[in-house]
Amino acid sequence: MRGGAGTDWWAAVPPRRVGHLADVDPELLRLALDPLPPAAPAVLAYRPARGLTLAGLVAALLDELEGAARALYPRWLPGADRLDGADPPGVAAVRELAARVASRSDHFGPFLADLAERALRGGDPAGPERAGPVRRRSRFPAEVRAAGLARVLADAYGRDGCALLVEPPDGAGPEDERILVAGAEWLAQHGRCAVWLAGPLRHAVDRVRPVRITLPAHLAQLAEDARRVSDSPGDPGGAGLAYPPLAGTPRPDSAAEQALEQALAPHDWARDRRWNHTFEWHPLGRSYRLDLCWTVEGLAVEVDGPEHRGRMMYADDRRRDVQLQLLGLDVLRFTNEQVLTDVQAVVRSIRELLARRRAAGAHPHRNEAPCRAAPRTSPT
Repeated sequence: MRGGAGTDWWAAVPPRRVGHLADVDPELLRLALDPLPPAAPAVLAYRPARGLTLAGLVAALLDELEGAARALYPRWLPGADRLDGADPPGVAAVRELAARVASRSDHFGPFLADLAERALRGGDPAGPERAGPVRRRSRFPAEVRAAGLARVLADAYGRDGCALLVEPPDGAGPEDERILVAGAEWLAQHGRCAVWLAGPLRHAVDRVRPVRITLPAHLAQLAEDARRVSDSPGDPGGAGLAYPPLAGTPRPDSAAEQALEQALAPHDWARDRRWNHTFEWHPLGRSYRLDLCWTVEGLAVEVDGPEHRGRMMYADDRRRDVQLQLLGLDVLRFTNEQVLTDVQAVVRSIRELLARRRAAGAHPHRNEAPCRAAPRTSPT
């Protein structure tokens, strides 16, 4: 099966099925999904650890998905942002709200209420005072958790469905690949979502349907250029789950973004900042997601985690910085380590450049608008 000419390439992957995107670098796929295209499903990326059993893989993945759902709360539960406190009245209110939302949607009410309570409490429904050093898992069967979490994550991003981009662990052997494919099939069946296997499958390739896609032209050129560069950094690797940021807030899974927001919040000069904003400079041009920006002043701030050391992303960062500067924006780029070790130095740099931009006047694209997601039916 082959997708279109790069615009809606994800539509080539059958929904609620497992597909193998054999000919595309997984890092390139992650770039193609940032920012998350308006009509695409909510796509999360996962790389499992080696040596897991099938049961261990399913349990680890569901725990990661639940962690993402809790971090994205209250986006997936309309009205929960008005609730405050994890005391008994607050818990009762959030459970009642979840029951009402479930009654008007395809959510399973008891699971949604339990997940909402866990998110409100920050972990175990038993409460922090009774939670041990290891958080207890949900009381629901794995099949119920898979279906419920897929719905919740789709709702968090305002999408009609959810997909998981899975990359085999480095050095995966025949048994690792067999378990990976079996786990993908299990999730597609019980989570009712698409699972995209990316990267080489040397031992289980005959078990998965190959899917051919065509990515946007600028990514194809990026891949070609990166192959010719031998001294760029390598793929940072690492097991775990990654999920897209939500517009308007720092990433809940980024300690650096959270620390920077906390440092900026007390300052009046930092007003009108936008976190994880999609910058659209032309209807036919490439969109850019900016970690942090001041759109009127034309200042973009990027906070780079270890994933930015990947070969493709490193090359793309250089290209996008040049393009944003040509569009009239100034770009400040900091590593996570810089933010976490000396956040005040980062704040001073932002303040100085922001003051210069305000003194010089607005940039040429000050009236650009954020990208909007495709319309969908609200869970409420």
